[in-house]
Amino acid sequence: MSSSLAPNLVLVVVVAVLVAAGVFLLLDRSLVRVLLGTLLIGNGVSVLFLVSGGASGKPPFYGTPATEMSDPLPQAMVLTAIVISLATIGFLLALSYRLWQVSGTDNVPDDIEDEQLQELADLDEPSATFDVGEESTTTSDELAEERS
Repeated sequence: MSSSLAPNLVLVVVVAVLVAAGVFLLLDRSLVRVLLGTLLIGNGVSVLFLVSGGASGKPPFYGTPATEMSDPLPQAMVLTAIVISLATIGFLLALSYRLWQVSGTDNVPDDIEDEQLQELADLDEPSATFDVGEESTTTSDELAEERS
């Protein structure tokens, strides 16, 4: 591989840091952190597209050989990724604002099923199975009796 086509190590590290920080933020319950995580992952993917495009070439004007021209596909992919990221961020902003209006917080609440699984985990019992044709190990009536 020639040195002009080798990816820049600094940009590869920037991609790794952006995606890792984005995944870390995405795993939180706060929708603001989910929003920031999505934004960081989108930016990391955009930088990854530019890194994978190879070295920048000369502009495609008259007189430039085809081997020295830059490939326009990575730039087009980055523009597409920016538009998709903008739409996703807009949706998450609307979702966060609506949740804040309704509940006064931006934390995503636990589902009823999550709470039941946590109670069963605290009791160190197996959870109910919902496979067709199999008996449940714990019924909702048994759970109600244990709670009272």
